[in-house]
Amino acid sequence: MKKNGFSVKTVVAIGIGAAVFVILGRFVSIPTGVANTSIETTYPFLALMASLYGPVAGFLIGLIGHTIKDATAYGSPWWSWVICSGIIGLIFGLVGSRFDLKHGEFKLKQILSFNLVQVVANYLVWALVAPSLDILIYSEPANKVYLQGIVSATANAISVAILGTLLLKAYVATRTKKGSLRKD
Repeated sequence: MKKNGFSVKTVVAIGIGAAVFVILGRFVSIPTGVANTSIETTYPFLALMASLYGPVAGFLIGLIGHTIKDATAYGSPWWSWVICSGIIGLIFGLVGSRFDLKHGEFKLKQILSFNLVQVVANYLVWALVAPSLDILIYSEPANKVYLQGIVSATANAISVAILGTLLLKAYVATRTKKGSLRKD
């Protein structure tokens, strides 16, 4: 059953995905030593969900999840980074939708392609867009926010490359391969 282009399954995935994003962001992140910058487990999970449910779901999971995480952790959302979580979810969904994950396809070529795109996307979003928005929206000092952005981009690219790839590989291992005689 679809209403406005979203299946019930996708809406549920967005809700659950945002909730898990909040939990991971609040309780499973490792401080880097740079102010308000952590090694996140949220983005590997976002990469999985966006790859499975598409770019719009990825955007909404990142946007909603990050908004709630910031509101519950800091009292109010930091909109520049909330927007960037939505953007990175959108990008993860665009690249992930190119693969046939639901039929167990995520081989070396797809892994390399996914990781090339996610590394470039993480650096564009976190090292360029997020700090620029911090300066435009909050008048933050450039040297501070660009340092945070570079550290975040590096941490997120590494965590998605390792944990995100493992999550995607674990997911496809549970799926019936295309052409298999076994039924789903």
